[in-house]
Amino acid sequence: MTAQIIVDFKENPSTVNWYVVDDVVMGGRSSGTFDLTDEGYGKFSGEVSLENNGGFSSIRYDIKTLPVNSNNTIRIRLKGDGNPYQFRIKDKRRQYYSYIKTFKTSGDWQTLEFRLKDFYPTFRGRELDLPNFNHDTIEELQFLIGNKKPQAFKLLIASIELVD
Repeated sequence: MTAQIIVDFKENPSTVNWYVVDDVVMGGRSSGTFDLTDEGYGKFSGEVSLENNGGFSSIRYDIKTLPVNSNNTIRIRLKGDGNPYQFRIKDKRRQYYSYIKTFKTSGDWQTLEFRLKDFYPTFRGRELDLPNFNHDTIEELQFLIGNKKPQAFKLLIASIELVD
């Protein structure tokens, strides 16, 4: 098994190409931020609000085109706050839908592994009648919180790897 580092905040402490997308794009009032901690982690945190039909906050990372196959696995080292989140990928940055996997955080450091072929397509919270991920590239990674309730959140990210 070989692993290719996509993100490692301790080795490369940078937020370049990471950006927040909240429900404010549709009139909501949620507010997320993304920055680096003194300990060398990426920190996605903020408040999800249901005001004005809101309800989500996300961070996105535009990456150089990453060659993949559907048998690859994404390995993520993170520490959450006990809330469920989504990890999302796009094979093309401008594609309107994402492929997602949901996961629950424990409050402790976790290493999560997701097979690319298990990511399913969604758009605005609805599953699409399309095949699971079966592409040969990834151009965007995302973390999203949207649990249909107002809540504070904090997710620390140490690293993201592509595993053969």
